[in-house]
Formats: sequence, structure tokens, C-alpha cells
Amino acid sequence: MKESDIQLLKLLAKRLERLNVDSLWARRASGTRGNIIKVVAEIETGKTVDKERLRPLINRAFKVLEHAAQEIPDMDEIRKRFR
Repeated sequence: MKESDIQLLKLLAKRLERLNVDSLWARRASGTRGNIIKVVAEIETGKTVDKERLRPLINRAFKVLEHAAQEIPDMDEIRKRFR
């Protein structure tokens, strides 16, 4: 397991944790984050983790973040409404 893979997993977990609880995607983020934390813990205790297990987890984390980002309102549009 490359150190960059572990760092990516940790970064994704941090980003998923920061999603607004009001987000429709927060619940999915919580489950995905929990799985990432379990995998990182396994890696850090020296267990071998199959790369085939990591790829879907990483892809899912990015998908959740993408969908959550789409919920963020466009501030320029909001400003235009109130001018």
C-alpha cells in the first residue's frame, strides 16, 4: 500500500466529515467515512487490504463529495436576487 493512498483516504474522510448535516448527502457521507476509517485502521495495524476493495470506496467518496458540492448555492445568483 502506497503512502499516497493512505493520505488520500485520510483526506477523503476529513472532507466527508465536514459536510453540512443539513445536506441530503450527509448520511451517505457518514457511512462512507466510517468505511474509510475502518480501512485506514486496518492498514495502520499492518493488515493487508486488497486494492480492489479500495477503488470503489474512493470512487464512492468522490461521488458523495461531488453531489454535496452541487447543493452549495451559487453566491453570485443569490446576490443578484437581492440587488
